[in-house]
Amino acid sequence: MKRTTKVTTVAVLILCIAAVALPAFAQEGSVVERMGKKLGRGIVNIATGWIELPKNIYDTSVETNNPLMGITYGTLKGLGMTVVRTGAGVYDTATFLFPVPQDYQPILEPEFVFEEK
Repeated sequence: MKRTTKVTTVAVLILCIAAVALPAFAQEGSVVERMGKKLGRGIVNIATGWIELPKNIYDTSVETNNPLMGITYGTLKGLGMTVVRTGAGVYDTATFLFPVPQDYQPILEPEFVFEEK
Protein backbone atom coordinates (compact mmCIF):
# COMPACT_ATOMS: atom_id res chain seq x y z
CA MET A 1 0.00 0.00 0.00
CA LYS A 2 2.88 2.36 0.72
CA ARG A 3 4.33 1.90 -2.78
CA THR A 4 1.02 2.92 -4.34
CA THR A 5 0.89 6.01 -2.16
CA LYS A 6 4.42 6.99 -3.19
CA VAL A 7 3.64 6.52 -6.88
CA THR A 8 0.48 8.58 -6.54
CA THR A 9 2.33 11.32 -4.69
CA VAL A 10 5.06 11.45 -7.35
CA ALA A 11 2.45 11.52 -10.14
CA VAL A 12 0.56 14.38 -8.49
CA LEU A 13 3.81 16.25 -7.93
CA ILE A 14 4.79 15.86 -11.59
CA LEU A 15 1.36 17.09 -12.72
CA CYS A 16 1.62 20.13 -10.45
CA ILE A 17 5.07 21.02 -11.79
CA ALA A 18 3.86 20.59 -15.37
CA ALA A 19 0.80 22.75 -14.71
CA VAL A 20 3.05 25.55 -13.49
CA ALA A 21 5.83 25.17 -16.10
CA LEU A 22 3.88 24.61 -19.32
CA PRO A 23 2.32 28.08 -19.53
CA ALA A 24 5.84 29.55 -19.50
CA PHE A 25 6.66 27.60 -22.65
CA ALA A 26 3.32 28.48 -24.27
CA GLN A 27 3.70 32.25 -23.89
CA GLU A 28 3.95 34.22 -27.07
CA GLY A 29 7.55 35.15 -27.62
CA SER A 30 8.87 32.49 -25.26
CA VAL A 31 12.46 31.37 -25.58
CA VAL A 32 11.42 28.06 -27.14
CA GLU A 33 9.26 29.85 -29.70
CA ARG A 34 12.05 32.27 -30.65
CA MET A 35 14.53 29.41 -30.94
CA GLY A 36 12.12 27.57 -33.22
CA LYS A 37 11.62 30.65 -35.35
CA LYS A 38 15.38 31.07 -35.71
CA LEU A 39 15.79 27.41 -36.72
CA GLY A 40 12.94 27.68 -39.22
CA ARG A 41 14.36 30.90 -40.64
CA GLY A 42 17.73 29.21 -41.09
CA ILE A 43 16.30 26.19 -42.88
CA VAL A 44 14.14 28.36 -45.15
CA ASN A 45 17.08 30.62 -46.05
CA ILE A 46 19.30 27.63 -46.84
CA ALA A 47 16.61 26.18 -49.09
CA THR A 48 15.66 29.44 -50.83
CA GLY A 49 18.97 31.29 -50.93
CA TRP A 50 19.40 30.53 -54.64
CA ILE A 51 16.25 32.53 -55.41
CA GLU A 52 18.26 35.69 -54.76
CA LEU A 53 19.86 35.30 -58.21
CA PRO A 54 16.74 35.59 -60.41
CA LYS A 55 15.13 37.99 -57.93
CA ASN A 56 18.04 40.43 -58.13
CA ILE A 57 18.18 40.21 -61.93
CA TYR A 58 14.48 41.10 -62.08
CA ASP A 59 14.63 43.80 -59.39
CA THR A 60 17.64 45.50 -60.98
CA SER A 61 16.00 45.42 -64.40
CA VAL A 62 12.83 47.01 -63.04
CA GLU A 63 14.61 49.59 -60.84
CA THR A 64 16.89 50.82 -63.63
CA ASN A 65 14.39 50.20 -66.45
CA ASN A 66 17.29 48.57 -68.28
CA PRO A 67 17.35 44.79 -68.90
CA LEU A 68 21.08 44.88 -69.68
CA MET A 69 21.79 46.21 -66.18
CA GLY A 70 19.63 43.42 -64.79
CA ILE A 71 21.56 40.78 -66.68
CA THR A 72 24.99 42.15 -65.71
CA TYR A 73 24.83 43.99 -62.40
CA GLY A 74 21.75 42.09 -61.22
CA THR A 75 23.50 38.77 -61.82
CA LEU A 76 26.55 39.83 -59.82
CA LYS A 77 24.41 41.24 -57.03
CA GLY A 78 22.26 38.07 -57.06
CA LEU A 79 25.29 35.79 -56.83
CA GLY A 80 26.58 37.75 -53.86
CA MET A 81 23.21 37.75 -52.12
CA THR A 82 22.82 34.02 -52.76
CA VAL A 83 26.02 33.40 -50.81
CA VAL A 84 24.99 35.86 -48.07
CA ARG A 85 21.45 34.49 -47.63
CA THR A 86 22.56 30.85 -47.66
CA GLY A 87 25.37 31.67 -45.23
CA ALA A 88 22.92 33.46 -42.93
CA GLY A 89 20.71 30.36 -43.08
CA VAL A 90 23.59 28.09 -42.13
CA TYR A 91 24.51 30.44 -39.27
CA ASP A 92 20.92 30.60 -37.97
CA THR A 93 20.56 26.83 -38.17
CA ALA A 94 23.86 26.15 -36.43
CA THR A 95 23.26 28.68 -33.64
CA PHE A 96 19.51 28.42 -33.07
CA LEU A 97 20.08 27.29 -29.47
CA PHE A 98 21.92 30.50 -28.59
CA PRO A 99 20.40 34.01 -28.33
CA VAL A 100 22.85 35.57 -30.79
CA PRO A 101 22.40 38.13 -32.18
CA GLN A 102 20.62 39.53 -29.17
CA ASP A 103 17.29 37.82 -28.50
CA TYR A 104 17.39 35.59 -31.63
CA GLN A 105 16.98 38.53 -34.04
CA PRO A 106 17.67 37.96 -37.76
CA ILE A 107 21.11 38.92 -39.05
CA LEU A 108 19.79 39.71 -42.51
CA GLU A 109 17.05 42.11 -43.60
CA PRO A 110 14.64 41.24 -45.06
CA GLU A 111 14.34 38.13 -42.96
CA PHE A 112 13.25 35.94 -45.91
CA VAL A 113 13.95 36.22 -49.63
CA PHE A 114 10.31 36.94 -50.55
CA GLU A 115 9.79 39.79 -48.08
CA GLU A 116 9.96 43.42 -49.13
CA LYS A 117 12.69 45.61 -47.66
